[in-house]
Amino acid sequence: MNKTPRTVTSPKKFIIGTGLLAQLPDYVKDFGNNAFIICDEFILTKVKEEAIAAIEKDSQLTATAEKFNYECTQEEIDRNCKLVVDTHANVIVGVGGGKTLDCAKAVGYQQKLPVILYPTIASTDAPCTALAVIYKSNGEFDHYLFLPQNPDAVIADTDILSGAPARFFAAGVGDALATYFEARACYACDGVNLVLKKPSRTGLGLARLCYELLSENVEAAMDALKNKITTPALEQTIEATIYLSGVGAEAGGLAAAHAVNNGMSAVADLHKAQHGEKVVFGLLTQLVLENAPKEEIDNVIRIVKTAGLPLTLEDMGLTKFVEEEWRKVAQIACAEGDTMSNMPKAVTEDEVYSAIIAANNMAHRYKAKA
Repeated sequence: MNKTPRTVTSPKKFIIGTGLLAQLPDYVKDFGNNAFIICDEFILTKVKEEAIAAIEKDSQLTATAEKFNYECTQEEIDRNCKLVVDTHANVIVGVGGGKTLDCAKAVGYQQKLPVILYPTIASTDAPCTALAVIYKSNGEFDHYLFLPQNPDAVIADTDILSGAPARFFAAGVGDALATYFEARACYACDGVNLVLKKPSRTGLGLARLCYELLSENVEAAMDALKNKITTPALEQTIEATIYLSGVGAEAGGLAAAHAVNNGMSAVADLHKAQHGEKVVFGLLTQLVLENAPKEEIDNVIRIVKTAGLPLTLEDMGLTKFVEEEWRKVAQIACAEGDTMSNMPKAVTEDEVYSAIIAANNMAHRYKAKA
């Protein structure tokens, strides 16, 4: 009987610096000569003025930009695949938030083309992973698409990332904050990581470094973000939220925090909450399930508050707690194949439901503290 191996996987290249959007031709040349760019609406003009204008100066390169239609559904993936075929593109470029980048990864996978990603907000670790999250048209979580390889290049342009709204940056801090605790849980139970292999000690180490960088830099990084400037603290935080969180989670594995986040997609009041905001609450739920030490919870809450993340369900937009709705959250979180199975001890739907209530009560208690 073959033993499941342990893994460390990552993008071929991770580049962080300033003014990198205008350097897109340099990265396209590494993989092809005809780029199909899927980008968020808010940055479409900037992409045309900087990236496509730079490409047009090179007679050997061409590019087409297409607006992403807000949700990473199979329908949206198929729509963009057709456009890729129509334009004869041989490189996929994603410029935008997590769902846009997941769509670009899925299109690249289906068309068997290289993928270059430019995150515009450090809101999730989606850029670096060999994973795309597919949603239903109503916004509910549908399924994970496990990809055979990571993106070919991830380009973190701090000029763009430092100019993003603080809420999106904070959401990235929230998503990254869960990385170590989930990897720790997955490693403890010898669970399954995001490439469906065993978690590695390297993955756990990267996840721990992610947590350390957030702990050390979050105050100074948020100061830089408020002033829309780049500082070493901001760069290190971006390394944590985009690279270390993604690679650490992929090699180390996910657990209750992301499983609860997936379940929360069933709550209509929370559809406008950011992924990282919901992951933070999932992390609080996980810490309740683990009966984590007070000192650990104190530091997690400090980071959450410093980043300006919502603490309670009501902060995220919940208007009324309906038991039936939240039992559905627990049911989805505990579904077969989700990451709740990576907890050191098996948990039931009832236990998850109770932990959700306890986590919200705990969040209210911490929120009330000065």
